[in-house]
Amino acid sequence: MKVLLSKDQLENLQHTALKFITCGSVDDGKSTLIGRLLVDSQAVLEDHLAGVQRKGETDLALLTDGLSAEREQGITIDVAYRYFSTEQRKFIIGDAPGHEQYTRNMVTAASSADCAVVLVDATKLKWQKSSLELLPQTRRHTLLAKLLRVPSIVFVVNKLDAVEDPSVAFKHIEVALKKYAQEGDIEFKAIVPISALKGWNVVDAKVQWCGYSGPSLLELLESLPSTPPDLNAPLSVCVQWVEKQHDSARTDQGRRVFWARVGSGHLRVGQTLKVHPSAQEAKVAEVLNCKRETQDPQLGMAGQSVGLILDREVDISRGDWLLEDAGASTPEAPGIASSKTLEGTLCWLDDEPLVKGRTYLALQGHRWVKAQVSEIVHRLDIVTLGKEQAQELQANAIGRVKLTLKEALPIQSYQSCRLMGSMILVDPASHKTSGALLIQA
Repeated sequence: MKVLLSKDQLENLQHTALKFITCGSVDDGKSTLIGRLLVDSQAVLEDHLAGVQRKGETDLALLTDGLSAEREQGITIDVAYRYFSTEQRKFIIGDAPGHEQYTRNMVTAASSADCAVVLVDATKLKWQKSSLELLPQTRRHTLLAKLLRVPSIVFVVNKLDAVEDPSVAFKHIEVALKKYAQEGDIEFKAIVPISALKGWNVVDAKVQWCGYSGPSLLELLESLPSTPPDLNAPLSVCVQWVEKQHDSARTDQGRRVFWARVGSGHLRVGQTLKVHPSAQEAKVAEVLNCKRETQDPQLGMAGQSVGLILDREVDISRGDWLLEDAGASTPEAPGIASSKTLEGTLCWLDDEPLVKGRTYLALQGHRWVKAQVSEIVHRLDIVTLGKEQAQELQANAIGRVKLTLKEALPIQSYQSCRLMGSMILVDPASHKTSGALLIQA
């Protein structure tokens, strides 16, 4: 069954690439699946395809495993991005590693993804049982995709060609996935049975296979929406670079241009902005694109990189926030408040456990501040999804914590705005990225 799209929907999708990641446990076939998508969509050159031949057969996983260590060990270590397109859509694929020790790489890839394709290896599960248990990494990656606001989650049951009764295996795994999704309040788009090695149900649908009559994986991906920008949130812009204007043809020669990506809201000429942390105010005089043009009426929307020229000179440096003036806020879009205390969900990525009282460097946007762990509220059990008391968070644990900042930061919940609702924690001694924090309201 093909997914039918209207003409307007098709035109919108053709101009918007879908960025998706493959995730799940080790050796579930993530790299092989991407290789199959690339080969069957004719996105691989013949010489590249010839270079991944092993004993006369094509090793599809090698199309994404580019590091020498990945090829030697047969695992994915870092996120590998690949690009391909069909007649209906352009795609950017992120092949995320399945090993628990590389969870930080998966979090990085998922934080900007439009879709997470979570693979489940049928051969690793006791598929004969109707009440089977999913693998820990399957549960962890699914939960992380939900917490990171990935708009679309698709479960893919792989290697069904290698089990005795694929219909029974798919039915039992489907029940387990639906149960876990219900317990975790996780919304998903579909559960698709495939064989990445043989190509069944990947690009072309295998009719009525395993009792499944839906679209193939590629047909499903072609119909999924891209992540919408946070246009309804209050305006937030974090300055990345300050440039002195030297264009003699311009009347505003000598003024500074503040280059940044609009995190949320819509930046318009005439808006009053408040600078954080100085609390100075100024109005937007011009909004420039990368070519220093101002004619585009859509310029300044969330997700776009722009240059700002203000109506007067104010003290602004890299890392400062330009926020919508509180007087312009509405009940539907309240102003952004600054705070020295915050609470959120933390994915701990460091081998050194997180303990109460420890101080880290926190990065929000382009601004660094010191942050102390004031409380570990609880740890989340990824199996039962229950909340447990904890004195520390070990590597790859997910929990809720409270932080006290040395300087106030403008914050929103992650559900409202990805940029202002997230930060990373860095160990000041080792300089390792230790944790990813999603701020809760």
